[in-house]
Amino acid sequence: MFYHLFTLLQDSELPGARLMSYITFRSGAAFVVALLIGIFVGKFFINRLRKMQIDEVEETRFVDADREKKKGTPTMGGIIIITSILVPCLLIGNLTNVYMILMLLSTVWLGIIGFLDDYKKFREKNKDGIKGKYKIIGQLGLAVIVAVTMYLNPNMVIVENQEVINVETHRVEEVIYKDKVVKSPQTTIPFVKNNNFNYSSITSWLGDNAETGGWIFFFFVTILFVLGTSNGANLNDGLDGLAAGLSAIAGVALAIMAYLGGNIIYSSYLNIMYVPGSEELVVFMAAFIGALIGFLWYNATPAEIYMGDTGSLTLGGLIAVCAILIHKELLLPILCLLFYLEDFSVIVQVSYFKKSGGKRVFKRTPIHHHFEIPAGQIQAAIQWPYGAIQKPKIVTRFWIVGIILAAITFVTLKIR
Repeated sequence: MFYHLFTLLQDSELPGARLMSYITFRSGAAFVVALLIGIFVGKFFINRLRKMQIDEVEETRFVDADREKKKGTPTMGGIIIITSILVPCLLIGNLTNVYMILMLLSTVWLGIIGFLDDYKKFREKNKDGIKGKYKIIGQLGLAVIVAVTMYLNPNMVIVENQEVINVETHRVEEVIYKDKVVKSPQTTIPFVKNNNFNYSSITSWLGDNAETGGWIFFFFVTILFVLGTSNGANLNDGLDGLAAGLSAIAGVALAIMAYLGGNIIYSSYLNIMYVPGSEELVVFMAAFIGALIGFLWYNATPAEIYMGDTGSLTLGGLIAVCAILIHKELLLPILCLLFYLEDFSVIVQVSYFKKSGGKRVFKRTPIHHHFEIPAGQIQAAIQWPYGAIQKPKIVTRFWIVGIILAAITFVTLKIR
């Protein structure tokens, strides 16, 4: 709203009228507004949820003295996060930018799925919520919308980078960009000399239809990453501050990537594709980071509120969608490795439990809970670590690993 208002006033003599034209200013403003909403409005939501007695429902087979404390702690805190994201984006964002529109749609879409799941848990007082297949259908629907929009929208294009190599030294002298924008199923692939990877190369056997085949392959990749990242973040939400902290770290990395990929000068320096218009995602991700830090004000140990599926499903999905929009989805296995390990641990545990007649691989899953339990308390194939690790230390160590993974993700842009 303010962005469009100030755009009309740019030619006037009003002091500061041009500030809204700067991505850096709007991103900073979005971060601050989201942070303040998370802190000050968050308290209102917490008190309201307490009055409504919307608190955490625990699985009885895993209840211990520590988890008994959760019973009086309200959940559905994802409402705080979503509100803190939407308000600054609606006020400061460019609402005609297709990248911003898709991110806002994704926020509302995933928030509704998570809210319905949390509401059903609260109403029926059990941990089941809505059936898993319905959540997957909802996530799949969003992935299809994102992929189809990227395929059909004429504003979602890239400018391909091209290296100029010195024939004598065999070194890259400069990076130039082609004269016209293209709509192509290309992405960035790590650890490869020319890190532009076109999905059409996989379907080259289709001949003239290779490009169409590449887009179809891209659709399935989009579905895979939206489902995997959203559910991974959902499973990761089990300790105070864990999912919020890791999501904020991933958000910072994606915000920087969006800024670099949306600026032709920095794109040239890093020798990555230029994605016109994607710089608007920096504003969204700034709000995303501010919202999470504001939420951490209350979610840090001991948590006063939990985000619930309303928050965790949304966070993972937004991270995936943002990475897909800036053509960096193949970097997610590095950036969000911990989320995927949460997915993997549950899949392995459930599969092995069924096939072995009740035996376990891990002491408990998702994997972050494995570190809470001392060796011998639960029979499992993997007993390390032998002593129980305190929950705040587990969270801090996961954050540190998340920061390392984010750094490695950036390093891959130059190691090729």
